[in-house]
Amino acid sequence: MVEMDLFRALADPTRRAVFERLSCGEMNVTELKAGFKVSQPAISQHLAALKGAGLVSERREGRHAYYRSDPQGLAPLADWVERYRRHVWPERIEKLKHVLKDMDR
Repeated sequence: MVEMDLFRALADPTRRAVFERLSCGEMNVTELKAGFKVSQPAISQHLAALKGAGLVSERREGRHAYYRSDPQGLAPLADWVERYRRHVWPERIEKLKHVLKDMDR
């Protein structure tokens, strides 16, 4: 399920930071690593997870790979949140209103 890959990818704080950093512009692994206290192979593993979740895209230029965030990869997350906002939360808020109203009595 796409959403599970997305949640799994974003669950790690380093991956979230990598994704956010790439949202500022395209970078290679060496440039990305400069901002983190992890090894270059670890950054590559984080990038692979983000790529697998559709959050990062890769562009090759000769032997070099450049990465950038793909905000469209967040669409399944936005859709999931919207479903809850539309279908789940209104009902729960109404129930909460009734509970609070009963507490005032």
